[in-house]
Formats: sequence, C-alpha cells, structure tokens
Amino acid sequence: MARVKGGPASHQRKRRVRKQAEGFVGSRRATFVHAKQTVIRAGVYAFRDRKVRKRDFRSLWIVRINAAVRAEGLSYSQFMRGLKTLGIELDRKVLADLAVNEPKAFGKIVGKAKEGLAKAV
Repeated sequence: MARVKGGPASHQRKRRVRKQAEGFVGSRRATFVHAKQTVIRAGVYAFRDRKVRKRDFRSLWIVRINAAVRAEGLSYSQFMRGLKTLGIELDRKVLADLAVNEPKAFGKIVGKAKEGLAKAV
C-alpha cells in the first residue's frame, strides 16, 4: 500500500499558521512549531482580554460617576441606591457619559437620586 503524506493539506495548514504569526519576532514567526505555540497563546490572551476589557470599562464608568456625584455632595453608593428606589434604570455607561458630556442633565438625575434617598429613609 502506498504511503500518503498529505503534502498540500499540511502546506496549507502551515501557511495559515504563519499568516497568523505575521508581526511576531524571530523564530516565533519563522519556525512552524514556535509560530503555532505563539499563535495559540495569542488566542488565549485575546479571549481572556475581551472579558477584561469589559471589566475595565465598567470600573472606569464607576470612577467617573463617583467623581461627578461627589461634586454634588453624595457618594456613589448613595447615588445608586437613590436611583434604585425610584426605579430609574440607567446603566453605568450612560450615566458616565452624562456626567462627562451633559453635567446639567446629570445634576438633575442626582437631584432625583437625593429625593429617592429621602424616601428610602
């Protein structure tokens, strides 16, 4: 029985990995084994950091909201509690955007949150 080497398929597979390894330095780009390991590791980092990016943005929004709310005389947790008691469901991304770009509108929301805190007590 004849031996099957699968030349075209393996060349295609290696070409695909080397294409993904463009921009890497040294043998990480040139040598197939090293390139393959590095591409796999890069994929792991990319998958993980897509989740981390979401975490980082949420943290940034909270910091921005906290800074804007403290200028109005409340803490972040009091502000969020006031909004929750009134049933105002704005997410942190929108609140942070309002705090930065529309301070007057954000001030009105803070006023509403103060009213909600007064009702909660």
